[in-house]
Amino acid sequence: MELIRGIHNLRKEHQGCVATIGNFDGVHLGHQQILQQVREIAARLRQPATVMVFEPQPREFFAGAKAPPRINSFREKVERLTEYGAERIVCLQFNSRLRQLTAEEFVQQILVDGLGIAHLVVGDDFRFGCDRSGDFHLLQKLGPEKGFSVEHTQTFLMDNERVSSTRVREQLVKGNLSEAARLLGRPHKFSGRVVHGRKLGRTLGVPTANLLLGDRKPALNGVFSVLVKMPNGLPRPGIANIGLRPTVDGLVPALEVHLLGFNGNLYGKRLNVFALAKLRDEQKFDGLEALTTQINKDITQCRQFFMQHNAQWQPGEYWLASDLAKLLAPAPLTQAPL
Repeated sequence: MELIRGIHNLRKEHQGCVATIGNFDGVHLGHQQILQQVREIAARLRQPATVMVFEPQPREFFAGAKAPPRINSFREKVERLTEYGAERIVCLQFNSRLRQLTAEEFVQQILVDGLGIAHLVVGDDFRFGCDRSGDFHLLQKLGPEKGFSVEHTQTFLMDNERVSSTRVREQLVKGNLSEAARLLGRPHKFSGRVVHGRKLGRTLGVPTANLLLGDRKPALNGVFSVLVKMPNGLPRPGIANIGLRPTVDGLVPALEVHLLGFNGNLYGKRLNVFALAKLRDEQKFDGLEALTTQINKDITQCRQFFMQHNAQWQPGEYWLASDLAKLLAPAPLTQAPL
């Protein structure tokens, strides 16, 4: 996979592709269907399967802090798009200059001069250009003039309702992780490197691996049973707090995960944390003693969750969750059939 940041980094050798455009937040089953469609056409035309995304996402540009929380970080999005067959990802900075392009200018400067696009796959509700003046019908009109063809995607339905990032996000905010996983094709995931924290968990007898979420406002908030893909690729059950940690006056969103039965150094290592079930909302306690009491209750509840899913305890060593381990593998490329 090749990641190209900015239209100015497109070179002559990048001319020619089969592309789709969108936010692809979550890379859910509907997105996977689009990617499958792009892959099949790209293979037929012998062109690279290309995905164009924007940073920040347009709604974040316009709404700022009031924008809805992201499902995935940019890095997680790139990883997911690659898993589902994107050979080239073009990331454009969404700024005042880009938003001021007319629909016709967007087609000429970005799609034709920049990408040399051969074929475009977009939803029939796709809008682009200044004031969202461009639509699928304009692309159908301009395509033959500019030397590319265009087709729309089929709406992906589940329970007679369109699968969308908004629908996934709503389920995450509600804590309905099993439903969100059904729409995503796998459990919701956080990823990042373990950083040094305040070491408070260690003093409470519950050491944690801390992953910073940057300025990303997570869709999840609370305490969760999680499955962690370790640096060696093996799964390990754990319990995670996602949020601001109000009892200790946290200021930025963070993920703290306690790995059941694990004792080791993970600083600087990259972890993938899959949220499986919500245990409770994040809350502020009257002090560290009350916090510690609740943490121990949470851990007991978390252990019960994994026991219910046939996890097995290896005394003094670690948890094995053989029937849950498959959740860490990417869903097959045929997950979202046409």
